[in-house]
Amino acid sequence: MKQIYSDIIQFRGTHYDFGYKQGELLKDSLTIENRKKQWKIRKPRFTIDENEVKNAITPIAPAIWEELLGLQDALKWDMNNVLQEFGGYRLAYQRSGCSIFTSEDYMIRNYDYHPKTYEGRYTVFQPTDQGYSVIGPSQRITGRMDGMNEKGLAMGYNFMHRKKPGDGFICNMIGRMVLETCKDVHEAVTLLKEIPHRHSFSYIVLDQSGETYIVEATPRGFELRQSNMCTNHFELLKDENRHHLDDSYKRMEAMELRQQDVSDGYQAFRMLNDSDKGIFSDQYKNWSGTIHTSAYFPKERKAWFALGGDREPVVFDFDAWLAGENFKTKRILGQVNTDLPFVHMDNNVK
Repeated sequence: MKQIYSDIIQFRGTHYDFGYKQGELLKDSLTIENRKKQWKIRKPRFTIDENEVKNAITPIAPAIWEELLGLQDALKWDMNNVLQEFGGYRLAYQRSGCSIFTSEDYMIRNYDYHPKTYEGRYTVFQPTDQGYSVIGPSQRITGRMDGMNEKGLAMGYNFMHRKKPGDGFICNMIGRMVLETCKDVHEAVTLLKEIPHRHSFSYIVLDQSGETYIVEATPRGFELRQSNMCTNHFELLKDENRHHLDDSYKRMEAMELRQQDVSDGYQAFRMLNDSDKGIFSDQYKNWSGTIHTSAYFPKERKAWFALGGDREPVVFDFDAWLAGENFKTKRILGQVNTDLPFVHMDNNVK
């Protein structure tokens, strides 16, 4: 078993200042050093145009552009390098797993991916310029892989495929934009329909009304459905599905079978986080091992988080934090059944 951690990053202020603070934290970090090595091996196939990215971001979430400027100033990087690392537009995304289960009171989400992509950052940000406050783990620093905002909107996404990518945003930046700019599921669905998508994902949203919507989105199409569970296959855009979906169907069937025994959020959390329930995955070498389990309770505005399986969640009272009470915990600890390196913890992660 490998011991892992996520640092809790709490910040109140402008997006620019948040970007600058993150840049200071990232200077000379293992995350940045490892990413530089990874880019040398996997050179981008095109040049990212600064004006194109700025023109794509600013109509939706202009303050995120300010965050990118803060990162640039702190790191003293060329903007093209900043956008290549943190811009969330026209970038590549590797395959991944993930499972989501909801009720009218909660969203539980397993994040399944490869350790070398995991940054180990759990962020809580209260902007003073514009946008909603958001709690949740980050991906590519500026993106959010799941989370909840101050209005009680919770979001998670599940990978479908990378075939025929389009000119658009990748999943984690889309998740950030949804959480920062949308107050409920209806606004989220509208944004997800209008925003350009780079790859094909399902986005799952839940708010205080108790309604869950699943948006099936590709660079070519959009479908909306309601369900309380989602893995890694489309139900409506079936022509877009990958050919090998046995694992996705297996995790879906496990949730369908066990949901009758779930009566509250804790039991739902155990269903996804326990390693013997058929949903938690240890397929880390196949880019689909469960690294964290998140839970969001929109009506209570509480968030739970655990690294690895068979863990008790760390509980965050987001409502109290919004009122000015900082979390005392600085780091979340966990363990996973792999010897693969993590980008924020190990040297020479390629």
